[in-house]
Amino acid sequence: MSQHAPRSTPASQGAPVPQPSVGSIAAHRTGTGTGGVPGAGPHLGAGLGLEPDIDSDVDLYEEGQGPREAAGDLPADRFLDRERSWLAFNERVLELAEDAETPLLERANFLAIFASNLDEFFMVRVAGLKRRIATGVATRSASGLQPREVLDLIWNRSRELMARHAACYQQDIAPALADEGLHLLRWHELTEQEQARLFTLFRQQVYPVLTPLAVDPAHPFPYISGLSLNLAVVVRNPVSGHNHFARVKVPPLLPRFLEASPHRYVPLEDVIAAHLEELFPGMEVLAHHMFRVTRNEDLEVEEDDAENLLQALEKELMRRRFGPPVRLEVEESIDPYVLDLLVRELKVSEAEVYPLPGPLDLTGLSGVASALDRPELKYPKFVAGTHRDLAEVESASAPDIFAALRERDVLLHHPYDSFSTSVQAFLEQAAADPDVLAIKQTLYRTSGDSPIVDALIDAAESGKQVLVLVEIKARFDEQANIKWARKLEESGCHVVYGLVGLKTHCKLSLVVRQEGETLRRYAHVGTGNYHPKTARLYEDLGLLTADQQVGADLSDLFNRLSGYSRRETYRRLLVAPRSLRDGLVSRIQKEVTHHRAGRPAYVRIKVNSIVDERICDALYRASMAGVPVDVWVRGICALRPGVPGLSDNIRVRSVLGRFLEHSRVFCFGNGGESEVWLGSADMMHRNLDRRIEALVRVTDPAHRASLNRMLETGMSEATDSWHLGPDGDWTRHAYAETADGADGTDGADGTDGAAGTGGGAADGTGGRVTAGQRLPNVQEMLIEGRRRRRGPAT
Repeated sequence: MSQHAPRSTPASQGAPVPQPSVGSIAAHRTGTGTGGVPGAGPHLGAGLGLEPDIDSDVDLYEEGQGPREAAGDLPADRFLDRERSWLAFNERVLELAEDAETPLLERANFLAIFASNLDEFFMVRVAGLKRRIATGVATRSASGLQPREVLDLIWNRSRELMARHAACYQQDIAPALADEGLHLLRWHELTEQEQARLFTLFRQQVYPVLTPLAVDPAHPFPYISGLSLNLAVVVRNPVSGHNHFARVKVPPLLPRFLEASPHRYVPLEDVIAAHLEELFPGMEVLAHHMFRVTRNEDLEVEEDDAENLLQALEKELMRRRFGPPVRLEVEESIDPYVLDLLVRELKVSEAEVYPLPGPLDLTGLSGVASALDRPELKYPKFVAGTHRDLAEVESASAPDIFAALRERDVLLHHPYDSFSTSVQAFLEQAAADPDVLAIKQTLYRTSGDSPIVDALIDAAESGKQVLVLVEIKARFDEQANIKWARKLEESGCHVVYGLVGLKTHCKLSLVVRQEGETLRRYAHVGTGNYHPKTARLYEDLGLLTADQQVGADLSDLFNRLSGYSRRETYRRLLVAPRSLRDGLVSRIQKEVTHHRAGRPAYVRIKVNSIVDERICDALYRASMAGVPVDVWVRGICALRPGVPGLSDNIRVRSVLGRFLEHSRVFCFGNGGESEVWLGSADMMHRNLDRRIEALVRVTDPAHRASLNRMLETGMSEATDSWHLGPDGDWTRHAYAETADGADGTDGADGTDGAAGTGGGAADGTGGRVTAGQRLPNVQEMLIEGRRRRRGPAT
């Protein structure tokens, strides 16, 4: 240890430290939150590489609205518990971190994603359930569990997963990183030279922003902001001999891990802990322990007065910081007296305390993983190319997207197709085109430096009519959306906030262009947000079209969103909350009719989550009638597949990987002439009853075939995926059991912009794998297909 670097007294590991004195709790505490969740929002912060889709996997607490008893021919226990299903989804994320064949720095990143996901789950789902229990309005869930049983399930299962998560870091990831020359260390593992260097850094950059808060009769227990890292410090007054408690908050704006020397990192809290005597001069530091609190961060905004929605939301954002605690994470070595003090002052139950080996809060691993230039420890770099139907092959000029759309619809598949040269270019071209008269756009989430917002501002400033529907209630992006709404208003855009009581989640863009004596409408309907950054990380679909029916539908829908139109039927759209659920249920029922008549019949669905009881019951009845039902779901699934007599014909798969599966697709056999829809809606009560969602019917035969092949590939036994069993357990199928029928590669070459027309396996083996061989991942197959793609547009 350098003589210039003071050493604090190590935390007590033996005899308990005498309980420090504390004062009364102030009725109203003041403090500053961390800003909440890494958000786009991922928001799956942007620093996580793969960001969680908050609105698809973690939404406000809601009771099952469907039947909870046997419905005629259906048993009462036909639904899996949604909270258990969400925890199983996050377990699949953890399995990617545990998988030795995942690139090492990506494994560290998946540890960060797991931790961030769980933070959001507690802030929203657990907090909502606790609130409903406390107010006496919680009822039995659709799975049949009582609210208290659900809460106990969450506490027990999350405790197991958090312990497994910590063990993966301690026993696997950290040692493996060290083998690669990347060391994540604790303070005592540093050299004296490194400690001296960090002492200098502490004095210059850390010490000035620290605020130690004493707790005594004159200083009440401080407010602990959600997700902040904190040191609980016990000090002794050498004059009086009394012990006292203090809290030191780890500054959230400083790097989570500090580089002590090249490729050697130490947690920021370790550096602070090693120099506590600098913060408490004249006092004897007896012990210090890390802890972290998760709070209720959900919003409740009354929308009776839409005129004041913006102001009401801003006030609620201020209140969010002070939500009640729902989880207390502590280092497992914490002194019992200090733990008792925290539990008492924070008013958390014993079940809400999670002792873990340090360091706490592994979301910071994402920063280390992204900053390191070690490509051999990451997924191979992939840069999306321009969709072949938009590519300009005869010159270096930018493609004329309007001319391309007059020739054909373009089906986009992000991130395999570039967002910047398709959707972004579509809006930028519209903004610059003097013949464009109007642009209408929904914005749910977008980036802070959004070229989409810039294009809309440019269009408005050039005199075009620009209508922007900004959903300012997009969870954890509310503040950013308020900012951009005001910026758009100041530029001359007409900004509206949707309909009272409904969140606008549909992904729509409409351009009106003067062409000779007529007006032509160009449209984009997508499954993902207009967010250029997440478009490189989220798997999404989009349809660019000049079809007159789609244009007319979007005009009608925008009129409903901005005015007083009550239109509820459309030509090529299904729109929630009025027609979407009924439209899908009727199509599922129609497949039963086709099957009984001997015509081709099937249902194939790809969504983020499926919970809605009416949709699930329709799928159960289709299965009972003999219709094959395939469901590709990323997150929550209440559907119970493989139950004899109920769901023998239902298969459920999940795919996770380097990209976040985010698209929603609905395919029906339709007697041989397949019917295919894509759009923004998941099969959840929230999406179907309390949101404006839109699905568009895909009419091009090649596009319909392509999307069907993509779903077949995702469901194939020959691709890497997780399979859901009737008991609610997921099993990963990553290795071939036999060498037969293991091609499953249609769609791997992506020749038409979505999935493709086949052409062999991504690894060049002709589509065959041997028993025990690692199965190909759908995402890697699509990447390889894009790299191999050649030839004229189809």
